[in-house]
Amino acid sequence: MNRFLLALAATAAVAATRPHYGGTLRVEVRESIESADPPQSGYSLAELNRAFTISQWIAGGRALYAADENARSGRPFLDAVDVQMGRALRDQVYDLDLGKTDIVQLDGAEARKPGRRILSSSPVRIVVLSFGSRVADPRVREALALAVDRTGIHNVLLQSLGEISGALMPQWISGYAFLFPAAQDLVRARSLVASLPAASRTLTLSSDPANRRIADRIVLNTRDAGLTVTLVPANADVRLLEVRVTSAEPGHALAGVAAALGLPDPPRADSSDSLFAAERSLLEGFRVVPLFHLPDVYGLSPRVRGGPGISPLGEWRFENLWLEPGRP
Repeated sequence: MNRFLLALAATAAVAATRPHYGGTLRVEVRESIESADPPQSGYSLAELNRAFTISQWIAGGRALYAADENARSGRPFLDAVDVQMGRALRDQVYDLDLGKTDIVQLDGAEARKPGRRILSSSPVRIVVLSFGSRVADPRVREALALAVDRTGIHNVLLQSLGEISGALMPQWISGYAFLFPAAQDLVRARSLVASLPAASRTLTLSSDPANRRIADRIVLNTRDAGLTVTLVPANADVRLLEVRVTSAEPGHALAGVAAALGLPDPPRADSSDSLFAAERSLLEGFRVVPLFHLPDVYGLSPRVRGGPGISPLGEWRFENLWLEPGRP
């Protein structure tokens, strides 16, 4: 009898993990794409075109995709993917916990929650400080860069998600990111600030809402160095922003990030040494100050099975997923 029960349990376990066809995957994202037509590149939504066809598009609100019967890699297991845009992170987590959705974006705290099932890319989002032309004195830029407590922000606000870095290229792509300094140095920062005229010690900083808490902490850090930084909605001296790595090939990745940040096009690099030199030249003068490399992280409902559902670069691969039957 015991052997029979064990065999029955093993059969049930296999059946539970076997791919199933059918069902609609419900997805919620913070981003709201307002274009009249669905994106064809540059967004995770566009990656669904590999195996799904768009059946409904409501700019800024909803995107509904149907399985492509003639997809190159074969018909997806899912019948459809329903993406709700413009959802606040808190609302997404609430819907996930109530079983109203299947995949949501997560921040560091939610990603670390015990028992949370997640999809995660490699670190592909580069959080940087970018200085405008009005901040002409390199001492100001260096002082602000040295004042930022990356470790405190990483441990508390980001809940150790991703990596602290002073490099543009993530370690997993370049192999040398650890060579760029990223430590706070208030002694050096205060020395630089002391040499500045009073007018140069006051700056404005802007940030997107998603990184507002990091911006708030940077404001506090800079006070310790003798700078006065004020948060403003736009037209700031310094911007806290994110850019994405869009290629796993180091040379192409560096060129893409440089273009996104308005930096000069780096010279063609055919070795790790030349790539390192090219990146170092881009960071000289502290016009751009890298802070963190972060992954894309999504939470999963219990009924989602299969994978990988995301590539190292953060591209959706929902054609690899299926839904466990018998659950809402």
